Amino acid sequence: MGCLNRKDSTDSSEGEHINDGQGLDPCLNKAISTVLEYAKKPMADQGTDGLDKSQLESLRTEFGWNEFQTKETHWIFKLLDSFKDPLIIMLFVSALISVITHQYDDALSITIAVIIVTLVGFIQEYRSEKSLEALNNLVPPTAHCIRSGHKEDILARELVPGDVVEVGLGDRVPADIRLLECTGLEVDESSFTGETIPCLKQCDPIVTLKGELSELTNIIFMGTLVCNGHGKGVVIGTGYNTQFGEIFNMMESEDTPKTPLQKNMDKLGKHLSFISFGVIGVILIVGFIRGQPFQDMLTIGVSLAVAAIPEGLPIVVTVTLALGVIRMSKKEAIVRKLPSVETLGCVNVLCVDKTGTLTKNEMTVTAAHTSSGNHYTFTGTGYFESGDIVNAGTTLNYCPEDLAVLGKVGYLCNNSHISGEKMFGNPTDGALLALFNKLQINLESSTRLEEIPFSHEQKWMGVRCVSESAGSDGVYYVKGATENILKLCAHQLVNGNLKVLTQYEKECIEEQIHKNEDLGMRALSLAYGSKLDNLVYVGNVGIVDPIRNEVPEAMHSLRRNRIRIVMITGDSKNIALSIAKSLQIHTSSTEAISGEMIDTISTEDLADRMKTVSIVYRSTPRHKMKVIKALQHNKEIVAMTGDGVNDAVALKCADIGIAMGRGTDVCKEAAEMVLVNDDVSAILEAVREGKNIFSNIKNFVRFQLSTSVSALTMVAITTLCNIPPPLNPMQILWINIIMDGPPAQSLGVEPMDSGNINSPPRHPKTQVVNKAMLLRVCLSAACIISGTLWVFKNEMVDGEVTSRDTTMTFTCFIFYDMFNALSCRSMTKSIFQINFLGNTTFLIAISASILAHFGLVYVPFLQIIFQTESISGRDLMLLLALASTVLIMDELVKLFLRTFSYFKHRSKNSKSDDKKRLLP
Repeated sequence: MGCLNRKDSTDSSEGEHINDGQGLDPCLNKAISTVLEYAKKPMADQGTDGLDKSQLESLRTEFGWNEFQTKETHWIFKLLDSFKDPLIIMLFVSALISVITHQYDDALSITIAVIIVTLVGFIQEYRSEKSLEALNNLVPPTAHCIRSGHKEDILARELVPGDVVEVGLGDRVPADIRLLECTGLEVDESSFTGETIPCLKQCDPIVTLKGELSELTNIIFMGTLVCNGHGKGVVIGTGYNTQFGEIFNMMESEDTPKTPLQKNMDKLGKHLSFISFGVIGVILIVGFIRGQPFQDMLTIGVSLAVAAIPEGLPIVVTVTLALGVIRMSKKEAIVRKLPSVETLGCVNVLCVDKTGTLTKNEMTVTAAHTSSGNHYTFTGTGYFESGDIVNAGTTLNYCPEDLAVLGKVGYLCNNSHISGEKMFGNPTDGALLALFNKLQINLESSTRLEEIPFSHEQKWMGVRCVSESAGSDGVYYVKGATENILKLCAHQLVNGNLKVLTQYEKECIEEQIHKNEDLGMRALSLAYGSKLDNLVYVGNVGIVDPIRNEVPEAMHSLRRNRIRIVMITGDSKNIALSIAKSLQIHTSSTEAISGEMIDTISTEDLADRMKTVSIVYRSTPRHKMKVIKALQHNKEIVAMTGDGVNDAVALKCADIGIAMGRGTDVCKEAAEMVLVNDDVSAILEAVREGKNIFSNIKNFVRFQLSTSVSALTMVAITTLCNIPPPLNPMQILWINIIMDGPPAQSLGVEPMDSGNINSPPRHPKTQVVNKAMLLRVCLSAACIISGTLWVFKNEMVDGEVTSRDTTMTFTCFIFYDMFNALSCRSMTKSIFQINFLGNTTFLIAISASILAHFGLVYVPFLQIIFQTESISGRDLMLLLALASTVLIMDELVKLFLRTFSYFKHRSKNSKSDDKKRLLP
């Protein structure tokens, strides 16, 4: 009794119902075909006593539990995945060879570096894959189920298809349910459809369907919220066989794309590995030809490999990203995945969800037209904010009588209430309550005698109330669609007097309503009277979902940074156009496209259309995902904002998913970034931070590469030329591990350069190490190598290497390194143009490094370990003067680049001005 015919359901999904949902994605076929079948199916014969308990076991065996289970991967395998990075693999190989050749100091230092990098990455990745688990948080723990004619509360996971379930105000729907009975049932489906207005439900079969969720008015979906009325229905889908389950499956199958930085680091690691092994091979071949011992050549090869690979690179990249995350968290933007920080600098398209992101998701009455001919506007937005009454540009300190009558009707014909900081009930009713509070009028006590619920056929709601002045029969107070309300009205209230409402006046009212709708307002008309077929029209209100205060400036700033905005919404075209035009998202050169249109065109055609689209309206989760993939097909780097369950798949599919702080848990867990205060302007700060991070990464990579190339080349030259090594192993270890650490890491926290703030988005294929950087690295390395070898050759007068020789050479290299770090603070600006004291961390790191080096040179027990000896102040001054040449040379290069850029920009502007003068 009450059990569904599963065989019929399966057969129908393979037949006529595929045509009903032909616009839907194939991956939704199973769940949507079931929903479409039962939406069309008459349910008059369906019993309401529920299943017999003897049927439950077989049904649960067939359909499973009403829950979702994520694929668990043991933490050990996740940890092992962290070692797949080419740089990490190369470092492990170097450490292994160092152990084989008894270079335990090198092996220990490299191993520590590897452990730090892998543990930091593992911890981040381990926390980043919780999006699927969060879906269970929206499934209620209990459900009001009827079995064998008895009502009982059971765990929602125990529901099976065929169960009869009751839902009421405030309930979270526990499964996909075909309604059998309902009274004034309104369900908030905004997390699925993006619609701000709750969907009014009914029980009758639907004959014609296009397959959109918003059309299925006799179905309620798992995870949605009942905000008014009550109902009873039969479960038609549980767990994975629900619309909620389809989103779960889509998220499970959707892989997060690699970020541009990850791709860059992979490529850099492979190149460094190739160069390292190439150099080692050449050295070994030359050594064998000269008859040198294999053990000695292997030791040299490992030393060169360690010198070639900047061991601190993965660490500094991770530290720089982590510091960027900390800085952004102070601006109320929480980044959940480290590499995503840098990707923000590449974003050139922002797909922004309208409801709750651009708008407050709080319906607000902003205008009212009374039957007396007066037009009022209201300040203040949302359900809790106070505001003023404005008429003809004048702020009123009282409530006019005609407006008071309109407010009274809206207050009495209402099923919502506001308590503290929360509104309970229908958002439209909430907007009318907020208006009543702004009007500050007093009403006599009244009692509701009758309620006529809203229906799609009549498109209005009414109540009958009795009060001392209304008489025993009471008065009807009605609100609804203007066309339907006017059919019930024979009179209108004009300046306190009843007046016949003519057909011409009705047409004028409807014309005024259409103008409001073109402005993106939802119109609602109000009336009262003693009889429903002889009402008195009192006016209408315009309701909008107001734009968030910070959004206009944020949109302007994003466009100024050359980031294209695409607004995606489940709302109608008129409302979407109104919002988009007011924010200058939509212009004469862009177009709007509907979800229905997206279903009818191919992926390639959609990608071509998306080059000019600024609005996607009437969209569903699959449309959002298709839009993002179409943009990615055009090689765009896409960020997507959202707050509902319907956004989760799109957020995961996007290059950067951005969730609102008050959004669903599913949405937050699927996103890479969460805006705690829902402030869209934080996206711009995040984009700028991404640009700055990439710039800083380039700076310290340039510094580390120039240091590594200098050390590699110097060791290679002395080895190939049979010159005694200028540096001993401990000195090389100090240079490669300890000295490269603090200065390089401090370059990663360089303050934001004003030149990067409004720069265009970086192309995702822009390499960290490009030809221009390689040229700068080679110039710096050439200066360092020539100066250091000159000191070594000049000190080694007798052909024997002494402690003084290596100390002078060692100190010269360190000083070169420090001046090189200073020049690497900016790629284009002189040290006199940047804020020299702006990076305190850098100054401390350089000072600490120099002091530490002095300890190696002047502290006796350290002299023994590093084979150094004290040198004079005159020697230090000579070495400082020589080492400063790398800074002077880089300053000259920067001056040339700035001059060249200036004249190039000037020439471009001159040609543009000439072209304008030639135009008629």
